[in-house]
Amino acid sequence: MPTNQQEQEVNYARSLSEQLTFRGIFIGTIGSCIITTSSMYIALRMGSLPWPTIFAAVLSMVILKALGSTNVNEINLTHTTMSAGAMVAGGLAFTIPGVWMIDKDADISLLTLFIVTICGTVLGLLFTGLIRSFFIVQKELPFPMGIAASQTVMAGIKGKKAKLLFSSLGLSAAITAFRDGFNWFSSTWMSAKLAIHNLFFGIWLSPMAVGMGYLIGPLYTSIWFLGAGFTYFVLIPVGLAKGWFDSIESAAIFKDSLGIGLMVGSGIGILLKGVIPKTKEIYGLIFNEKVDSKRILSKAIPIALILIAFFLTFLTELSLFPSILMIIGVWLTTIMAGTITGQTGINPMEVFAILVLVAIKSLFNTTMIESFLIAAIVAVACGLTGGVLNDFKSGHLLRTDPKAQFISEAIGGVIGAIVSCLVLYVMFQSYGAMGPGTELPAPQAFAVSTMIDGLPDVKTFFAGLIIGALLYVFNIPGMTIGLGLYLPIYMSTTVFIGGMLKFIISKFSAKKAKNGMIISSGLLGGEGVAGVVIAIVKVLTGG
Repeated sequence: MPTNQQEQEVNYARSLSEQLTFRGIFIGTIGSCIITTSSMYIALRMGSLPWPTIFAAVLSMVILKALGSTNVNEINLTHTTMSAGAMVAGGLAFTIPGVWMIDKDADISLLTLFIVTICGTVLGLLFTGLIRSFFIVQKELPFPMGIAASQTVMAGIKGKKAKLLFSSLGLSAAITAFRDGFNWFSSTWMSAKLAIHNLFFGIWLSPMAVGMGYLIGPLYTSIWFLGAGFTYFVLIPVGLAKGWFDSIESAAIFKDSLGIGLMVGSGIGILLKGVIPKTKEIYGLIFNEKVDSKRILSKAIPIALILIAFFLTFLTELSLFPSILMIIGVWLTTIMAGTITGQTGINPMEVFAILVLVAIKSLFNTTMIESFLIAAIVAVACGLTGGVLNDFKSGHLLRTDPKAQFISEAIGGVIGAIVSCLVLYVMFQSYGAMGPGTELPAPQAFAVSTMIDGLPDVKTFFAGLIIGALLYVFNIPGMTIGLGLYLPIYMSTTVFIGGMLKFIISKFSAKKAKNGMIISSGLLGGEGVAGVVIAIVKVLTGG
């Protein structure tokens, strides 16, 4: 929280026109295109998507201060617009690529992608607007990235910090160009000697992965690596030696099914522990006439929901009743997303998509395309919810007008929906294949595809599901362990290195640790943007 001295030094806006400015919207829109593009690449390559909030806050501050007089609220609304599209891109990247993993010739038109993504964006905005007061004002959940963004804006950005951001961004982009554009070196190193003994260890030569680990921090990266270490150093080698698995392929099926089960089970744990016991409290506040969001959205929501159901039914492959159930599922899972994001800073949007999808498939025999469209809408809505609530937390601390923030979120979200569809299309055209063993592994989308195409090891999945639910009930992050189970070891290792770097630096200097946040944001942004530029060049040149 801001100190009294900071309160006196900070320049707050006195009117709405000083907060929501044309230049702020314009800068935020351009930034949204860049960050959404970067986020799509990161999600497909990494299978994870750290919040871009700090990067957007620093970038907004640098640009607005360079243009002249500004205030913390204008900066906050600008970075709100910038960051909204990132989570939309994540929701799309974590689901739709699974279609091509099952059938590389599957036909999903660009129009269908646009409609589905925009519908998910609108649902996420509307339902988040309803629950803002509960999570931000009444419950005051931490939303760590929102607090970090507010502190970044409060502290201001000096020349040295701006240099750190853009230097790390340029370095990361250069390394990516040399690695993926000119092919000067391989993206991964794997130990051949250890592999002979069925011990798999490697490192991904990725500045983005190091930066992501730094931003996530030592606790969750250690738990993530614990899941990976158990898988690749114990489960697979011991299982093969003892005859539990007849091949490496069967071991991979087991660990993937277990990891997915852990993640889905954790989602059920959130529902049982974090949502159902508080349903009356949450919904009671929503229908309270004194809540601003209720008055603003009460007339718009019924019309919007009818239009969404209409568009999905008549303009996409979705049927009417699955569309209606999906909308109800989004209402519930956005509350789940708000709960876990507020408590931990992690938003497993694809897990919420799987939960809704499983429920709908138990009632309707949906086609493969229908199933992925449902998953995409839920993931986009839940992803956006986490991002919007982080921004609302920052805005609450900085006294930014919530109505202005909602407008900024809507602009950034819709821009992000359009850009993410175009970038996904370009990436698919460029790389041709996605999934395990390719340059774009998209592990979350692979998890969704296994649920739709049929789990190869059903018993192991349900065992993981039960374990994951129990772990969450006892406050153990089974979802993070599950991520380590099915991601390649080289990714987990590099992310872990980033987390350890933060741990070590924090022990020596808190100031340097904060500078590391800025550097890490630049590492993510540089590789993300450079990766997409390389993909576009490949498409245009046929390379």
